[in-house]
Amino acid sequence: MGLAQGLQQLGQQRFNEIFADKQAEPNVVALLALSDFAFRILAQHPHFIDYLHNEQWLASHDTCAVFDTQSLAQIAESDAFQTLREYRNLHWLKLAYLDLVLKNDIRDSISYTSQLSEQLIDSAYRWAYAQIASVWGKPTDEKGDAMPMLILGMGKLGGYELNYSSDIDLIFTYPYQVETQGGRKSCEAQVFFTKVAQKTIAALNQVTPEGQVFRVDMRLRPFGDSGPLVMSFNAMEEYYQEQGRDWERYAMLKARLLGTESSYWQEFYDLLRPFVYRKYIDFSVIESLRKMKALIAQDVRRKGLTENIKLGAGGIREAEFVVQALQMIRGGREPSLQVQSFCKALEALATLNEVPQDVANTLTDGYLFLRRIEQYLQQFDDKQTQTLPQDDVGQMRLSALLETSNYGDATALINQQMRLIHDEFNAMIGAEDDDEQDVDSRYELLWEKPSIEVISSHLLFGQNTEFFNIVYDFKVSGTKRKLGGRGRDVLDKLMPLLLQQADKCGCEPSILKRVLAVVEKVISRTAYLELLLENPGALNQLFKLCAHSKWIGDHLACYPILLDELIDPAQLYKTLPLSGYEQEIRQYFLRIDENDLELQMEALRQFKQTHQLRIAAADATGVLDVMKVSDHLTALSEAIVAQCVNLAWQQMVTRFGYPPEASDDEKGFAVIAYGKAGGVELGYDSDLDLVFVHNCDGVGQTNGDKQIDARQFYLKLAQRLLHLFNTRTASGILYELDTRLRPEGASGLLAINIETFREYQLKQAWTWEHQALVRARMTYGQTSLLARFNEIRNEVLSRQRDEQKLRKDVVNMRQKMRDHLIKGSGAEFDIKQGVGGMADIEFLAQYFVLKNAYAQPKITQYSDNIRIFASAAEYGFIEPNEMQQLTSAYCDYRELYHQVSLRQEAKLIPREQVQHHISAVEVIWLNYLCGN
Repeated sequence: MGLAQGLQQLGQQRFNEIFADKQAEPNVVALLALSDFAFRILAQHPHFIDYLHNEQWLASHDTCAVFDTQSLAQIAESDAFQTLREYRNLHWLKLAYLDLVLKNDIRDSISYTSQLSEQLIDSAYRWAYAQIASVWGKPTDEKGDAMPMLILGMGKLGGYELNYSSDIDLIFTYPYQVETQGGRKSCEAQVFFTKVAQKTIAALNQVTPEGQVFRVDMRLRPFGDSGPLVMSFNAMEEYYQEQGRDWERYAMLKARLLGTESSYWQEFYDLLRPFVYRKYIDFSVIESLRKMKALIAQDVRRKGLTENIKLGAGGIREAEFVVQALQMIRGGREPSLQVQSFCKALEALATLNEVPQDVANTLTDGYLFLRRIEQYLQQFDDKQTQTLPQDDVGQMRLSALLETSNYGDATALINQQMRLIHDEFNAMIGAEDDDEQDVDSRYELLWEKPSIEVISSHLLFGQNTEFFNIVYDFKVSGTKRKLGGRGRDVLDKLMPLLLQQADKCGCEPSILKRVLAVVEKVISRTAYLELLLENPGALNQLFKLCAHSKWIGDHLACYPILLDELIDPAQLYKTLPLSGYEQEIRQYFLRIDENDLELQMEALRQFKQTHQLRIAAADATGVLDVMKVSDHLTALSEAIVAQCVNLAWQQMVTRFGYPPEASDDEKGFAVIAYGKAGGVELGYDSDLDLVFVHNCDGVGQTNGDKQIDARQFYLKLAQRLLHLFNTRTASGILYELDTRLRPEGASGLLAINIETFREYQLKQAWTWEHQALVRARMTYGQTSLLARFNEIRNEVLSRQRDEQKLRKDVVNMRQKMRDHLIKGSGAEFDIKQGVGGMADIEFLAQYFVLKNAYAQPKITQYSDNIRIFASAAEYGFIEPNEMQQLTSAYCDYRELYHQVSLRQEAKLIPREQVQHHISAVEVIWLNYLCGN
């Protein structure tokens, strides 16, 4: 292998830096030139070079024991961690040498990587088991034998195809529930194995001066991050049979138990097999395959993965997907397909004539070629990447390893293999192509040469020349944008179809403008233009939604990744059940790297935008009424808040450890929602008024390596939440978060003890703060904190008040709002702030609670206005007809408010349209707040 001059010089320089007294060794120089990781390891452990001289060691693939001693319980944690990491670094240096310098076969490389990884995982587990057993004893079966924890290796680890710098996906299970025996203490097997699992993960995942062994990902386990770390066989079987999803079936195709086989292995495989492989030929999977194909394409578009050899079109994942799809369809009938390895499964498919031999050869060759590239990319610096290098050194390295004269030739080889894989991917599992769309030549002419004459002479758009101006302006604007040849070709095919659709649906000029605003946003992203070109249904939905709502059109223009949602109308207009958002976001985050904060923040925003679009689509087309819209928007926000708290919590405990008596399930932290979020009345652009409380009494510190005061921990947690919400990313902010309703307002602590919250509300809060508390609701927090907050809220709201002072305070506060916020006059009515409008009704609800809760505390039960009015009428504080008038007016106002929000118009309407409501509300206001 010849190295470019720059690489040769880099390798020689590094060799001299580490081994100043040695004569240059060409193979070691080459290794140092090709791998920054190898340079770091040899600089840290120069004696490792002796291993590279040992041909017998290099040739052997025996995975020797990690720990020499049999008494694992006696090995201190620091020693165990160091031994595991030194073993890993030495053998990963060996792997890099074999691959980069000796050109080891890729099949052998990924198999050996998997064997070494399994040895490390099993060694960490056995050490952790011994450590926990020395205190708690061991769970034993009816024969008195120690019961093991089974470790399920997922993905490429399960298939003996692990890449060099992969994280590892694991699932832990154990046979059944028993008590431990023979220790200083005793506990249930669930507790014992949870402790073993936690210690195993720490041994592998924790970063020390020697680095880490593996990034451990446990999110593929049942229920994801919210599920128990370890489950019994029975619990595992029940989950997969009753709740297992299609993607979990795909994941289980590669699942393999790690370590030394025990009598429990076959039992576990037997219980899992019916979930993964159906007894019949499973053609039901075809539709889910097509949906997953669409998700792959969506990923490629959203992330711009043109240089990614795993996730891009024709990448490693597409090749794997073809094989796994056929395994799922036929695997129940053909035991030879029930294997974890990609290559073995493909061989079996060819033997069964499920895949033509030439196609199997194409897929195998392409897959192994890309896996070799992936291995090289990761061995450059021991980083989990599948993106082709953008830097000169990386490009020189790849060219040298592929033995091409320049980087352009190297990428040509890669692109050729990816094209072949992508063709087979589309041919084998792609949805049937729709018939090519017929385009009226008149629209082609209009796009080619926009003119008033074309519109008039061909009777297009009702001969409305305003359409000419729109098309002409768009075309002129497009010529100024940088478009490649492919992008220009796709645009020229799309635009006649788009204009034909606009004319046939009889849209107004303003609607065409909205649609073209979306197209303009994606005009340089060919993948999205192709989406609209190849999916007539998506183009149809784009017109339909833009016609219904300017908000939706603007939303799509701001966040064009949402165009993916238009492909499947059945999904677009199908909102989740109110209780489903929390589970959906947990499942969504299983695909997100838990250590990638930037990706997590983008994912939060994309999740919100996607589901807001679905809610708005259902709203605009009458599927949801206004009350249900707010219910869904509020439920969505609560799921996002919960996910943000969990993300922020994990980041905090990783850095500082846990506060006293806190755990992942009982954090001692809660979120109180005020305003529209508290009243379950969120709109599309509503901000969130939140207050953070905790139950820390001020004593004690966190238990991490870097300890801080527990109260400081909760303050930092709240600050972390603000960062997650308010930081502006490529997808904007998550929600505008307003915390000024907390005690002492902007000058107060961001997170306070809940008893301090009580003291403030009882002794210092103003009337307007008690009005706000009427609308307050705890939306996140453990049961004990929720119960305590409800007690405090009821206590504060139920205090006896001076009725005259209360009326004066409420009226004065409302007048201040009118003076500063009211818009419109005369014939125009401000729905929110106008006299007799929404704010007046909300103030009336708050007044009724504060005035009457002392006499009837049950009136404090609800935080939403509609049920407050119902309670006030039930207990005789207002007349039934007044309740009906206020409820009717409030619902109608909210409906109108939603409509103008969707149209992105000012919140003003003709006064005569709602004069009957205005008059009724004014009479009730005067009766209760301005009378004697």
